[in-house]
Amino acid sequence: MNSADQASHAEHVSAEVVVELESCAAQDAHAVFSALRTSFSSDRAADDVPEEMAGPGATVWTSTFDVSERKAEAEPRRLTAPVIVSLQGGYWAVDQLVKGLKPAFAVQILGMAAGDQEKEVELRLETR
Repeated sequence: MNSADQASHAEHVSAEVVVELESCAAQDAHAVFSALRTSFSSDRAADDVPEEMAGPGATVWTSTFDVSERKAEAEPRRLTAPVIVSLQGGYWAVDQLVKGLKPAFAVQILGMAAGDQEKEVELRLETR
């Protein structure tokens, strides 16, 4: 592949990853999202703090991160309990997001579903 082909290929690779957190405390969701916002651009503002919702059913927090440029390394964050995180995006993008989580949390990969262009990864995050 020549450099023109590589540049064209890079433009077509999605750098966005959808991050879902389910059934965790709002402060833990905030810790995960704020760590990710330190490293990557997000579709949510920094002051957009997750809030508990009253009523039956599980609360799911979702945000999309653009991993095309890493801004900074996140500092370790404290969680009140382990958090299960689902990531969905292109192979390269998901791998970059996982790398961005590792300075902030102990990261364990629980499972992965692979497709042609995208993969979904389930992680368990804990305080380092």
